Amino acid sequence: MPLPSDEKVVQLANEIVKVFEVLSGSHPGYRPAHAKGILLKGIFTPTRKAASLTRAPHIQRASTPVVVRFSDGSGLPMIPDNDPNASPKGCAIRFYMAEHVHTDIVSHSTDGFLAKDGPEFLEFLRALAAGTVPAFLANHPAALAFVQAPKPSPASFATETFFGVSAFRFINREGVARYGRYRIVPQAGLQHLDAETAKSKGANYLFDEIKERVARNPIRLDIRVQVAEEGDAVNDSTVHWPDSRSVIPLGMVALTELAPDDEAHQKIIFDPIPRVEGIEPSDDPLLELRAAVYLLTGRHRRQAIDAHASVSVPA
Repeated sequence: MPLPSDEKVVQLANEIVKVFEVLSGSHPGYRPAHAKGILLKGIFTPTRKAASLTRAPHIQRASTPVVVRFSDGSGLPMIPDNDPNASPKGCAIRFYMAEHVHTDIVSHSTDGFLAKDGPEFLEFLRALAAGTVPAFLANHPAALAFVQAPKPSPASFATETFFGVSAFRFINREGVARYGRYRIVPQAGLQHLDAETAKSKGANYLFDEIKERVARNPIRLDIRVQVAEEGDAVNDSTVHWPDSRSVIPLGMVALTELAPDDEAHQKIIFDPIPRVEGIEPSDDPLLELRAAVYLLTGRHRRQAIDAHASVSVPA
């Protein structure tokens, strides 16, 4: 996972990282966003229809090992799960195809995003740090819509739907290319808590529940791809596609156990860019920026883990 060759993107990523630290403080060994997380292991099995969309290697195989990271949306490692600032929740999936060969899906529980590009996202973060968010939202309707979108507390990480932020270009064996966005849908069904019930829950209710759930039975998640049609915006993460767009079932993840709390899993740096045959990035300007932010902060996190090897750092 290399840094982008565009120095402006790297500089912008560094500026964003600095504002994240202003917002949440310094927490060595933790991610600057979605700091509180948990990793589970399982298997991905593709559907028969998946090959019509992409020739990606994990679609051509009968099954592929995966790890899934569920997380709260804050940069605070100890934030209560029912704190409104802990949303949107996160879901990242890594597909292991060979040693040092993998591809990832990074998603969160609110459809869309609040900024169309890096400078706009940095402007929002600075407004958040300065306490001037209302003025920012007054001039950015997409950000206002994202902030105002309902973000109810899920009953479980396993009963929440997650949405990929950016679109990707999926290419099948015949060379047919279509743009699409990921959706992660729970087979257990969508289940949210009302505000009063959520307030009554413990600070770690989601993490406690997911540990108990996976110990009883596998957790099953369907991976789907909403496919764009001619004229749909594929390079702007703030734009929603109509619900009438077709959705192709890509496969199913069955999570069977917690991932080991070892160095390999502590040091995972998820990549928003697929970097795999059959799934290409769109021209969404957020992709290179997010990849740079993930890599820069991931390197810092790994250094902190190495410096404090005796300290257990949550996934």
